[in-house]
Amino acid sequence: MQWVGQSVNRLDAVGKVTGETLFPGDINLPNQAYMKILFAQRPHAIIRRIDTRKAEALEGVIAVFTAKDVPNNEYGLIMPDQPVLCGPGSNKPFADRVRFIGDQVALVIAETEEIAAKARDLIEVEYEDLPVVTDMEAAMQPDAPILHPDRGSNVFCHYRIRKGDVEEAFKRCDVIVEGEYRTPSQEHAYLQPEAGLGYIDEEGRVTIQVAGQWTHEDQEQIAHALNLPLEKVRVLYPAIVGAFGGREDMSIQIVLALAAMRLHERGIDRPVKIIWTREESIIGHHKRHPYLFRAKWGATKEGKVIAAEVQVIADGGAYAYTSTKVLGNATLMCTGPYEIENVKVDSYAVYTNNIPNGAFRGFGGPQAAFAAETQMNRLAEALGMDPVEIRLRNVLREGSLLSVGTPLPKGVSIAQVVEQCAKAAGWQHTEDGWKRPPKPANPAPHLIRGIGFACAFKNVGFSFGAPEHSWATVELYGDAEIERAIVRHAGADVGQGAHTVMAQIAAETLGIPLQRVRMVVSDTAATDNSGSASASRMTFMAGNAIKGACEAALEKWRAEERPVLVKYKYRPPATSPFDPQTGKCEPNFAYGYVAQAAEVEIDTETGHVRLLRVISADDVGKAVNPLQVQGQIEGGVVQAAGYAILENFIQKDGYVLTQHLSTYLIPSVLDIPERVDSLILEYPDPIGPYGARGMAEMPFLPLAPAVIAAVRDASGVWFHEFPLIPERVLRGLGKLKPMPTV
Repeated sequence: MQWVGQSVNRLDAVGKVTGETLFPGDINLPNQAYMKILFAQRPHAIIRRIDTRKAEALEGVIAVFTAKDVPNNEYGLIMPDQPVLCGPGSNKPFADRVRFIGDQVALVIAETEEIAAKARDLIEVEYEDLPVVTDMEAAMQPDAPILHPDRGSNVFCHYRIRKGDVEEAFKRCDVIVEGEYRTPSQEHAYLQPEAGLGYIDEEGRVTIQVAGQWTHEDQEQIAHALNLPLEKVRVLYPAIVGAFGGREDMSIQIVLALAAMRLHERGIDRPVKIIWTREESIIGHHKRHPYLFRAKWGATKEGKVIAAEVQVIADGGAYAYTSTKVLGNATLMCTGPYEIENVKVDSYAVYTNNIPNGAFRGFGGPQAAFAAETQMNRLAEALGMDPVEIRLRNVLREGSLLSVGTPLPKGVSIAQVVEQCAKAAGWQHTEDGWKRPPKPANPAPHLIRGIGFACAFKNVGFSFGAPEHSWATVELYGDAEIERAIVRHAGADVGQGAHTVMAQIAAETLGIPLQRVRMVVSDTAATDNSGSASASRMTFMAGNAIKGACEAALEKWRAEERPVLVKYKYRPPATSPFDPQTGKCEPNFAYGYVAQAAEVEIDTETGHVRLLRVISADDVGKAVNPLQVQGQIEGGVVQAAGYAILENFIQKDGYVLTQHLSTYLIPSVLDIPERVDSLILEYPDPIGPYGARGMAEMPFLPLAPAVIAAVRDASGVWFHEFPLIPERVLRGLGKLKPMPTV
């Protein structure tokens, strides 16, 4: 193929390295005003009174808006359970409550950012504090404070899986391993905090320019909150500096639109700009869900896992966000990429007064993989069996039934991926099965080394019955040959190079030079709904939509139609939700498969864990742009390394103690693995565009359990919680006293 499979330069490369590309915070419009937001800064309270008179009287203040100014004061990606602005005067019940410190209370628009900030601090708010609940198990108790009185319970989602007879199967097990596992919160820490502009465009539309992950969903939520027809709202994305799921839910979108609309109603047609500080970003947008798993797995002496029982609890934080969908993934993946005849899972998502939790790279998969893979590694140890050998005796294969009682879509490659990763990491396949390499030599008495292994699978696309489709429009111009192709697609490029891949697929399908393809992207006024840049779906869904549109356009071109205009809607095979009693469903239409080996070094004097080498084998189906795939693998591994070892997001009593990047530590160049070996495997997906699977989340999933297994190999200690910060490691090694129990 001429373009698919080639590492062509990214379309945005020159603009980004020269500084010509503008990100939301870089854009300035004539006569713009500036906005600051008053955050609640308390975890649970009723707002009895808001007095904005001093703020409004400050010279340079243009307007102050509160809950009474929001036409329909609710929003939410899955369920509309969050006020746009909290306070009295709302059209929704209980919108006068704040439920976490980042709830938004008032907006100040002023001539300068400094004046807006000063006026914000002049707003007087009278709060009546309410009891705070931050522990997810405590929040489930009958006497817990209820965050949403209209719901009657803090448990807002419960899934069940019932396959086979778990109790009978445990009686037949030769080995049973039980464990309790906790996974932490994580901050996205994308390069630019939330920023954007709101204004009325030349056609009278409320328009915002922001960084997001789904233009049309942003449009729908803005229209809902402002009681506007969809066509009166326009959302467009400039260049985006990372997202990782953190821009999937609303942050500044609705309030920018609200400010522009209300100013226009007052005869003030001025753009409104906002840039959050890092501290505002950290309290203002959601985080990765902390999870609690209680797992009990049983196997025969031959290494066949025949029973798994898991309880799963997710801390949803103050609002639902995408918790129900994240929980669905964790429910499916908490028994790993294994065929187990007897499975019982109960999973719950729970409201607390912590910062809301939502989408983050992996979307429930990393949390579930930590529990499942650590269980599998502990079973291998209990049986005296190699960790690769036990996996290959249990992994899903073509025709295998998932825990939800249905087979996977065709193209199952987890066995091949495990084998390829194991070989690259030094495992040997002998007559007696797979054998691990010798334990790495320790370079000094206080420096100990080990190697660990883990694998995982990840859905591609929306799951569990969520509507899934992608629109693409293709225009062809020329005479005897195609001289120019315009491809319209709403998909967001959040830094992963999606628009380059879209252009490559278009050029390949049309049989024209890449330079003749022009992309029109991420603007609700110029593109149709294509879904979000999430769920590892963009290459798969956009690729199929653009390929289908190009094929249809070529047919018209060959029939001598000039110019050509084709709109095409790609729909993948349907999925279905969990059966409420048994969990049986068709959860996904495609998957990606990944395995990783990790080598670590532990300093037993300081407790520091150093990641020496990671081998990451990822089945991407077809690498449309191999260099971009390698970048995704390396980036995913580094981000997962931060999750596993370094990033310690601390909340106490509903307040964030790590709201600066000086206290919440993300990997620097000195913290990344010394070596990452990216094994790009290409076992084609039967329905992927040119065989491609989505892959950007896969490299994140199994790293934490691989690191935990490597630490066990080095030290003899199992850790059931991470990140492996020095204090936790030293306590585990017996060098520090255990933390007192409360």
